[in-house]
Amino acid sequence: MLVAWTTVATAADAERLAVGVVENRLAVCVQTEGPIRSFYRWEGRVERSEEYRLQFKFLESQQSALEVYVHRHHPYQSPEWIVVRAEHVGEKYLSWAIAVPTSSTL
Repeated sequence: MLVAWTTVATAADAERLAVGVVENRLAVCVQTEGPIRSFYRWEGRVERSEEYRLQFKFLESQQSALEVYVHRHHPYQSPEWIVVRAEHVGEKYLSWAIAVPTSSTL
């Protein structure tokens, strides 16, 4: 199982992305949280933003389609997209994730 993160500026954007991903069966679960505060350098200046973080849980077979979808529907010019492999996933959770239909309706 893989886990990925991105951030968006509004709760509405977070919900739109999360629902779209789950409806299209590109991740088994998406969690949103926020607002959070982000500090970063953009165009030579230190910026501060209030953002909403999305955490995607998905199977390796969903990775390419999920990344394409998120980049296509993300409101940012240069969206954060970080993916890590889960070192351990509980057996019951993984069984549930595998049982969730993963064929996209796209």
